[in-house]
Amino acid sequence: MLRKSFFFVLLMPLLIAACASSPVALQYQHAQSASWPVPPDRVRFVYVGELSGASNFSETTSSNFLKKAWFVLTGVLLGGDQRSSLQRPSSGYTDVSAGRVYVTDVGRKGVFVFDQAEGHLRFWDAASAKHAFQTPIAISQGVNGELWVTDADLSVVVRLDSDGEPLGWVGESVLQRPTGIVFDSTQSLMFVADAAAHNIQVFNASGTLVRTIGQRGEGPGQFNGPTHLAIDGDRLLVTDTLNSRVQILSLRGEFISSFGTRGMYIGNMPRPKGVAVDGAGHIYVVESYYDYLLVYDAEGRLLLPMGGSGKNPGQFYLPAGVWTDGDKRIFVADMFNGRVVSFDYVGDAQSDSPPPENNHNTGG
Repeated sequence: MLRKSFFFVLLMPLLIAACASSPVALQYQHAQSASWPVPPDRVRFVYVGELSGASNFSETTSSNFLKKAWFVLTGVLLGGDQRSSLQRPSSGYTDVSAGRVYVTDVGRKGVFVFDQAEGHLRFWDAASAKHAFQTPIAISQGVNGELWVTDADLSVVVRLDSDGEPLGWVGESVLQRPTGIVFDSTQSLMFVADAAAHNIQVFNASGTLVRTIGQRGEGPGQFNGPTHLAIDGDRLLVTDTLNSRVQILSLRGEFISSFGTRGMYIGNMPRPKGVAVDGAGHIYVVESYYDYLLVYDAEGRLLLPMGGSGKNPGQFYLPAGVWTDGDKRIFVADMFNGRVVSFDYVGDAQSDSPPPENNHNTGG
């Protein structure tokens, strides 16, 4: 401990010099251009790039060397580069107003914050004063800038302030294995998917349980291992993972409709995980078994499959979560590729329509 303190004293001038320099810029790593569908069909989505860690921040000032030196040396003292790069990203949340992209990482056991406004990467691993994160799955913003993070192994939702400081736990002794989470700003209610209890737990802003939606089963409004959630206006979307479908409910929990089925063809959902909605009304579903991002219209009709197994743009390896910035940018937690992949929707929602029926085999 004394040795570490000694090194920190010696390195403090480097930190001061680094902090005094100009901000750095967040850049999406971009290996090559790609778009979907493949021309000559009209392009609807373009590849933006990927986020993998501290390497996404670049700087042109001479102080870049000082920042890198400080980062490397402190990284060695703190036990390597676990705070500098994604390992097994699970899901995320984008706060456009704050210029931040939050990413939960079950491999690193923490939350990465790609802070575009401040120009650097943050890493939060504290779930309380005495506990570190164990399996952080998903993150959502609540009231007053709070961030709520589900931890499946701690069996709670962790509340953080905007600086990552723990504010307390929600759902202790109520939740079994919380996974997906989404906030309804109209009612100030937080919806939490409990994969082990096979239901959705609803909490108010203070963390009090308001109601429970669903139970185990295969019928409408019943669940089998629900994992992720999204809100589209007055509708709640739930990936009912082990029932191989997405269910659409009212915010009170009444069943509206569902889509998805098991199968061997592109567009089937053997293992749906993440779900999200963009500003144009598209529904995005991560199909983790066949490594696809499936794009649907608001009624659940398939518009476009994107993906397949691999590392190239638009390919995935056991992807998990998906989220949007609320408008036209889509983010996919490409878990076993250790990255977050981003796309922009550039098409016209008015002209999007389901393709003719097809039976393209996944090859699985």
